[in-house]
Amino acid sequence: MIRKAVTQPGRGSSDFDLNPDVKPPMGRKLRPAGVLIPLIEEAGQLQLILTKRSSALKHHPGQIAFPGGKVDPGDADAIAAALREAQEEVGLPPTHVDLIGQLPPHETVTGFSVTPVIGFIAKPFDIIAEVGEVEEVFKVPFKHVSNLAKYARQGRMWQGRMRLYETVPYGPYYIWGATARMLRALAERLPQ
Repeated sequence: MIRKAVTQPGRGSSDFDLNPDVKPPMGRKLRPAGVLIPLIEEAGQLQLILTKRSSALKHHPGQIAFPGGKVDPGDADAIAAALREAQEEVGLPPTHVDLIGQLPPHETVTGFSVTPVIGFIAKPFDIIAEVGEVEEVFKVPFKHVSNLAKYARQGRMWQGRMRLYETVPYGPYYIWGATARMLRALAERLPQ
């Protein structure tokens, strides 16, 4: 089901999708990044691994995110960046990941073109949160984030105007913004 979903045609998503009146700056250059959407089967249920960013970070403190980050000069591409960052942030060895595909890039309001890479974790591993960057690593049932009925649009003031964003809360975890938008893009490709 997920393998088929990533082969479906479709455009990328954007932080600007829900806010057509907010325009990106003219001539801006997007920086490439990659995130891993890591899926693991446990007790017959598919789980998604997410992180809660450290509240001490300068950018996006305390937010829920996929393991991932910008493409560094040593990375071959966004997939390599996603795998490298997943190893650094949660201790996931790249050799334990069965890559099944990727979604079209997601454009962030902060100037990144983020490629969501989907992978099944083929072997058990010890989760080790990167000290200083990751406050917590947790799992969410994939059936929760693949159910479009669980999503809601909310808004808050940003730069003097109301900005809408996607949310898919789970228990104490407020999954929102780019992470929720990329998850919704995947959910929209799945049968409901």
